[in-house]
Amino acid sequence: MKLTKQDPGHSGTRPANDRIGRRRLLRSSCAAAGSVAVSLVGQGALASPGGTSPAVVERPVRVTKERLDALAAKFHAVFNEGNVLGPFSTARHAARHDVELRRLTTSTRLPETGEQVQVSGLLAIPAGSKGSLPVVSWQHGTILSFDQVPSNLTRLESEAYGLRDNVDSLETLFNVQRFAGNGYAVIAADYPGKGPYRDGRAEAYAVKDATVQCCLDVLQAGVRELEKSALRPSALFLNGWSQGALNTQWLNQELQRRDIKVAATAAQSPFNDLPDTFHYWSSPQSFIPSAEKSYPLPPAWIVPCEIVLLGSYRRYYGLTDLFETAIKPQYRAFAEKYWSDYSLDGDLAKAIPPAADFLTDGFFDHFTHATNSKFLRRLAANSTTFWDYASPIRFYYGLADEALYPGLVKMALASGGHDMAGVPVKGASHRATFLASLYGDAAILDGKSTVFDWFNSLR
Repeated sequence: MKLTKQDPGHSGTRPANDRIGRRRLLRSSCAAAGSVAVSLVGQGALASPGGTSPAVVERPVRVTKERLDALAAKFHAVFNEGNVLGPFSTARHAARHDVELRRLTTSTRLPETGEQVQVSGLLAIPAGSKGSLPVVSWQHGTILSFDQVPSNLTRLESEAYGLRDNVDSLETLFNVQRFAGNGYAVIAADYPGKGPYRDGRAEAYAVKDATVQCCLDVLQAGVRELEKSALRPSALFLNGWSQGALNTQWLNQELQRRDIKVAATAAQSPFNDLPDTFHYWSSPQSFIPSAEKSYPLPPAWIVPCEIVLLGSYRRYYGLTDLFETAIKPQYRAFAEKYWSDYSLDGDLAKAIPPAADFLTDGFFDHFTHATNSKFLRRLAANSTTFWDYASPIRFYYGLADEALYPGLVKMALASGGHDMAGVPVKGASHRATFLASLYGDAAILDGKSTVFDWFNSLR
C-alpha cells in the first residue's frame, strides 16, 4: 500500500482503525540535532531500527499486583484532595498482573546546548507478557527535587522500602498500577537534569527541544528492550500530567511532524499558553473574574516553579542575566540558593517570596528589559495552544486547579481541531484532576471516561 505523509498541522477525516493500522517507516534526517528514528510498522506496532547505541537495562524488579494495589490505595487518599472521588476500589481499579520494573539508561543530545548526556527512564511491563502489547509513553509532572523520578520506583526491589510523598514518583506509581498492571508497557523518561545521571546538570524545565529529544530517546530505548524480550509493541498512547502534560503535547506534535502514528493522547492539567500561565502564577487576579471569589489561588510552591523556569531558560537559552532582569533585587539571593539545591529546609520554607511581588514591576505590562522580552518570546515559541492534532487527544482540566485556571485551557480546546476534546473535572485540585483521570467516573468527568478506559477502547 502506498502511503502519503499527512500535513503535520492538519487532521483529516480517517476511519478509526486507520489511525493506528497503517504501515509506516520514518527515518529522521535530523541527525545533527540528535534526532532518533522511530517507525510504526504493521497493525499499530511501534518498532525501532538500528543505528544508535544500545541502552543499558538493569535487571527487572518484580512487584506483585497485590502490592501495587495496596500502594495505589494508600496514595489515592493523598491525591484525593477535597475527597472529590470515592476511595480506591479493588473491584474497579485492581491490577490484573504483577509488574516488572527496569531502569533504562541511554544517551540523548540536548539541542539547545549541543551536549551529549546520559539519561535514565523506566520500563514497566506486565510480568509474563507474551506476543504484542500496547505502549504508554508517560511524562511525569513537576518535581521540586533532583531524584523524585520514575526510574526510582525500582527501589521497590526491597520489600521494606516504603514509598513517600514528595520523595518518590507517586504519579508514576499510579500509571504503573493502572496500565502496566493491566496489560500495557509503560515507558517514562526521568528528564535531563534529573535522576541518577544528573551529574550536576541543570534541569530543562519547559525547555522544548531537550525535553522532546529525551522523551524520544527513552521511548526508543524502551521499545528496543521490548523487542529484545520478544514482545511486539502495538498501539502507542501518550499520557502526561502538569509539566508532563506540556511535554506530552510537545511529544505528540513531534511524532505527528515525523508522521508517526499515535493512537490517543491524554494530558491532565494541560499547560499550553506559557506566557499566560507564567502571568497567572504571578497575578491570578488578572485572570479570575471578580465574581469567582472562592477560586483557589496559586500555592506557595508556585514561586519555586517560577525560579526553576527562569533558571532553565537562563541555562538553556543563554539568557545569562535573566535573574537580574526578571527578579526583584531583594529576592535574587533566595532564587540563586533555591536554583542551586532545590532545598527549602528549615526556615527557608517560610522565606519563599510572595508571587505577586517576586518579578520586576511591570513585567507583563510593558517593556522592562531586552532579556525579559526575549524570555517572554521564547515562552510563546514553546507554547502549544494553536495546533491541529491529527489523532484523538483529551485535556482533563480541574475546575478548582490551583495551578491552572480553567480559562487557560479553553483556547487550546477551541483551536485543536476535531480530534481535540476537553474533560472538565468537577471540584478538582491539581492533584485530584490527575487522580480522577485514572480512577474517576462519569459523574465527576462530565460524562466522559477515564484515560484508562478510553485507551482500552482504542486498543
